[in-house]
Order: sequence, then C-alpha cells, then structure tokens
Amino acid sequence: MNDEPASQTQPGIIVLFGSGETSPSGRLVWEWLLRQIDGAVNVAVLETPAGFQPNSPLVAQEIADFLRQRLQNYHPQVSIIPARKRGTLHSPDDPKVLEPALHANAIFLGPGSPTYAARQLRDSVAWHTVVAQHRLGAHLVLASAAVIAAGTHALPVYEIYKAGEELHWQPGLDLFGPYGLRLVFVSHWDNREGGAGLNTTRCYMGPERFKLLRGMLPAGTPIAGIDEHTALVFNIAAGECEVKGKGTVTILRDTQEQVFNHGDRFRLDTLGAFHVPPSAEGIPPDVWERAVRASADVAPVPKPPPEALALMQSREAARTRQDWAAADAARHQLHELGWQVLDTPGGPQLAPRDRATPDTCVVPQTPD
Repeated sequence: MNDEPASQTQPGIIVLFGSGETSPSGRLVWEWLLRQIDGAVNVAVLETPAGFQPNSPLVAQEIADFLRQRLQNYHPQVSIIPARKRGTLHSPDDPKVLEPALHANAIFLGPGSPTYAARQLRDSVAWHTVVAQHRLGAHLVLASAAVIAAGTHALPVYEIYKAGEELHWQPGLDLFGPYGLRLVFVSHWDNREGGAGLNTTRCYMGPERFKLLRGMLPAGTPIAGIDEHTALVFNIAAGECEVKGKGTVTILRDTQEQVFNHGDRFRLDTLGAFHVPPSAEGIPPDVWERAVRASADVAPVPKPPPEALALMQSREAARTRQDWAAADAARHQLHELGWQVLDTPGGPQLAPRDRATPDTCVVPQTPD
C-alpha cells in the first residue's frame, strides 16, 4: 500500500480531559479544538468505555447532543459508533460498525470503566482504526475513564474503590508508547466527592493508597494527574503539551513533581524519548489501507478567488463602520461570483453558494 497520503499529514492533536468535557470550561476546549479543523467538522463518538452499561447509548447520545447543541456554530456532523462488546453484534472488531470513524476528523472516547475499555479495545479493529485516523491527522478527545485506559497501565478504579480488590494496575492501551512515551494517566486527580470524611483525590484512591500504587509501577514511569474540568493537550506536531481549563496538571517522575496551570506549556521530550513513528507502524495493513483509502476519498476544499476574498474583507470593513448598504452590496457581488459568507466563531468564512456547508469553507490564514 502506498504510504504517500500519510507522509503529507501530521498526527492530530490529543486532548485528555480529567473530567468536565461537557462543562462550560470543557466547551471552551472543544471550541479551540474545532477551530483547528479545516473544513467540515465530523466527530465520531465511540461507545466502548461505557459499553458494559445498559445505558451506554444514552451516555454517547448526551455527548452527541452537547456537540450538536452547544457547538452548533461549528455545524458538527456527529456519528455514534456502538462498538460496545466483543463477540456481539456491536463488536469493536466489526469494520462495518466502525465505518463512521474512517470519515471523522475528531474521535471521542469518554466515561465508563477504564479496565473495560482497555480490555475491549486492546488489539481491536476499533483501536487500530482510532490510531490510524490519528496518524492521518484526526484529533482525539479522551475523557475520564478513556484517559486512564490510554496509559501503559490502567488504574482499576471500580475494582478497588467499589469492590475492595487489592491495589493493582491492569494493562492499558499505551497510546503514547509508539511516540517513545510510556505514560500513566490519572483523571479526576483533585476529586472531592468524599468530603471531609474520605479523601477521594487521585481518582478516588486518596494520597496514601496512591503512594502504594505508584510504587507498583516500573521505576521512572511518568504519571500525569489531570484535575477535573481540566484538559492536557498533546500537540504531537509541535512536540509540546499545553494545559487548558480550570485546574492543574501534575506530572510525577522519579522524585520530581511539577504542577502546570492553565496556559502552561512543556515539551514532550521532558516526558521521555519522544519521537514520531512511521505513520503505519503497529497498525495492521488492512486497517491502515482502509484508513488511507477513506482519507484519499475526502474531497478537496475549494479555494475562493482573490476577488472573492477582497469582497469578503470589504464586507467586514463595511460592517465594522456600520455601513450596511456597502456590506449588502459586497454580499450581492459575492453571490454573483458564486460565493457566500458564513459567520462563524472563528471569523467569517467563504463557501460556494451551492454547497454552503462547513466542508467547503475557506478563511484566509492569519497568525494564531
């Protein structure tokens, strides 16, 4: 299979929410992420982390409703992928179930059970598809249980906190292993649900139990503790992380502890021997071929001519000085050229009149 499409694409952004992915602070992170997408916003919501719950469709539907209603200015197309359990009609190993993921430029995995998610997704067609899409430029958004499952080791939260099992770790999905980063993630780092009577920080483990758990990991394993209503953003292409949201991110490595606040950035090579692997590395050939084929089938975004861009700028200038007649005149001229303006949170965008949807929008590039 020709690897040429992958060679022209950088891996997407990865957003890890400690919690609060549908909260007001989470919405700001989503808005920032969707502004990074060129063209139509197509989000796939993967049910797997909550697939053991009878209401897993409702859990996924709530995320889809949030995206459609609270981020409606970005016109997201949202698909729910019911890859709930292996050996069933909704298996994470069924390519037909996973078809919507091949057309997504953002993929979400969220609440549920970390160990269930890791068990159902490990070496599955679903997980390989998610990884392939990310290598081809799709953004990944993980929250809560999915964040924990993404590490080299997954914290068995329910097994320990609810069922009283002995302290232990279970194998995770090791999302960042191919990048030279053997990381462990702990969401809900600052949880306070236990009140004064029970310390439920460190994802319900509390400091004392978590100290013992940390000692069970391979020496030197970096741990990223992500507060609730907080996101740790991995920009693979830029080689750095950034913290967004209300809380902090705590990085534990050897004897060092670093705390990062909203807006703080740090380099990925501070977490290990960071490198970007070959695009298809570790992905089964058939999965990679399907992903590359789907990527190649995406229609190119039309580029408006210079005169249309000039008219759009004239319209904006007229609107700024409240010269509505001039603004309308510019709009009519754009229509005659076959273009129209869409006003979006990211600024005005041009779209062909016959296909005025976000996948045909183009906006002049300006510095971030």
